[in-house]
Amino acid sequence: MREAFGAVFDVEPGYLNTASIGVPPRHVADAVAASHERWRHGQDTSSTFNEVVETSREAFGRLVGVPAASVACGATVSQFVSLVAQSLPAGSKVFVDPGDFTSVTLPFVAAGHQIVSTVEEADLVATSVVQSADGKIADLEALRASGKPVLLDVSQAAGWLPLSLAWADFVVGVAYKWLMAPRGAAWMAVRPDRMASLKPLAANWYSTGENYGTELVLRSDARRFDLSPTWFSHVGAAVALPWVASLDLEAVRAHCVSLTDRLLTGLGLPPNGSAIVSVGAPPVQGVVSSVRAGRTRYACHMYNTIEDVDRVLEALA
Repeated sequence: MREAFGAVFDVEPGYLNTASIGVPPRHVADAVAASHERWRHGQDTSSTFNEVVETSREAFGRLVGVPAASVACGATVSQFVSLVAQSLPAGSKVFVDPGDFTSVTLPFVAAGHQIVSTVEEADLVATSVVQSADGKIADLEALRASGKPVLLDVSQAAGWLPLSLAWADFVVGVAYKWLMAPRGAAWMAVRPDRMASLKPLAANWYSTGENYGTELVLRSDARRFDLSPTWFSHVGAAVALPWVASLDLEAVRAHCVSLTDRLLTGLGLPPNGSAIVSVGAPPVQGVVSSVRAGRTRYACHMYNTIEDVDRVLEALA
């Protein structure tokens, strides 16, 4: 058991894999477990979950700096990126980081768009705020100054990095990494002036409010792009995200980066200012990590400690 930022975690020592799966604080896991018990006893209806969906929507908006009316709820990043990709004019030019995660890159390839090598020639820039493979942080000020339409994936950033992204055209992110909620919930913030550019490719009862019929009457705000929600994922998200949004995220960032700095400097490498690092050494026994792009990836979140990092340093000494 560990205590961090006012919460209790049951995470095992040596867990440095939040970039793959975040570990929930006890109060989040308890909320999900209680929801499963209600399900077991037939105590819910579909409307039972409306409040948690709206709570998680509003909290994601707070985390990225937009109002709830600008946030759509879905299931995966690739689903939302595909919505943007399929709504672009045919043959659009899109800049993506060649090393970015395929949920960001491949929807544009699948839509038949041209992948270009510079921001200057792009009709849209799509990039992760923090790269999955190595923790590299995007130059958001340069992207904003470029004047190019931008899609940002905050899946490896929201939860440890303070964000203010109301300027971006589209912002997507998932629940199950740094936000420490169950897999199955994702969100997309859409700048109000860009909503009309998106096609409601997955129109459904939740995005219209109509259970039957063939008349397409979409909701007036970003809810027009909602998927029918994954209930239990939002139960966890409705507890985890408001709690994370209430924290001093500068303090969370400082905590995480102090640990990765300790790891990198202990290995004779320069700090990268990120909560994610990758090293050219094999994984360490007794430490949970991942291998990405041929290198071992370590991720330090609020529940990690110096002892977790020192396990790696001692093994590689």
